[in-house]
Amino acid sequence: MKAVQLRQFGIEHLHLTKLDTPEFGDNEVLVRTTAVALEYHDLLVVENLIPFGISLPHVPATEAVGIVEEAGCKVTRWKKGDRVIIPFIPRWEAGHNTPHHDELRTGFSAPGVLAEFTVQPENTLVRTPSNLTDAEAAPLSVGGLTVWAVLAEQANIRAGQTILVQGTGGVSLIALQIAKMFGLKVIATTSSKEKEQKLRTLGADEVINYTEHPEWSKEVKRLTGGIGVDVTLDVAGTATIAQSILSVKKHGFVGLIGLLTGTQLNIDIIPLITNYLRLQSYSVGNAAQLTDFVQAIEKNNLKPVIDSVYPLDKVQNAFYRFKAGDVFGKIVIQF
Repeated sequence: MKAVQLRQFGIEHLHLTKLDTPEFGDNEVLVRTTAVALEYHDLLVVENLIPFGISLPHVPATEAVGIVEEAGCKVTRWKKGDRVIIPFIPRWEAGHNTPHHDELRTGFSAPGVLAEFTVQPENTLVRTPSNLTDAEAAPLSVGGLTVWAVLAEQANIRAGQTILVQGTGGVSLIALQIAKMFGLKVIATTSSKEKEQKLRTLGADEVINYTEHPEWSKEVKRLTGGIGVDVTLDVAGTATIAQSILSVKKHGFVGLIGLLTGTQLNIDIIPLITNYLRLQSYSVGNAAQLTDFVQAIEKNNLKPVIDSVYPLDKVQNAFYRFKAGDVFGKIVIQF
């Protein structure tokens, strides 16, 4: 089978090669990959920016969809030709995450999805939304599911609330779309006049240019009559967490889901204590949550925003585009 493999760390060492098609067991499914969406942790792995203990050679990437090629003799849920979402944590079917679930993560302790075929357990595969193309569905299993689980289950968002979404990466844009689906008012941030209009077209009620307002929490408070937003999702970590905390109202919710600017948090706890804030970290979700998300996507015809699509033999170009950062939506590699 065709696969992209790292033999040394670095984008320049991502090379298309031939590997043996993996064997599958009685309760497993052989999935033919059709589209892969890039996540920030994929870049961290490829460039070894955080020492995850990845053994080389390694097939990277974590977020993908595909089509069932073959099913084991005891598989009852799936048949050849079914469109499916490949799980990031293949053991996590429902409930809370556990160390047992986390022993196996696609693209980390298990081979990634930049391969023509992968083997998956039948019970954590989820059907692809019928209203989405493969490219549109590729960003659901990691970024999309994280946002859905945080907003729908952790923050318990509801109509009439206000949310602050940060930047124009795929995760923030799907947060905007989910928030509008629930009936929230959305304040978005960007550094670009061009992207400001795109955010408004996508449904943002207000947009803050964070280059013009480096202390953007003050502008958030102004736009909310001095109160602050109910919810924000911090996607950048080190450089943004303090402003995120200052942007939410009393009893507000700050979701920690990203580390674009670093992993160390130096924060003043006084605003947390005096405003009774909830600071909640979260990563991905389980197959049951993804199933709920798929149903919501179909019912509301939600379509994730795609920045650009690359063929498999241009995988280095896709990663360089991702690393450059000036994107609007997800970067997808199509098989």
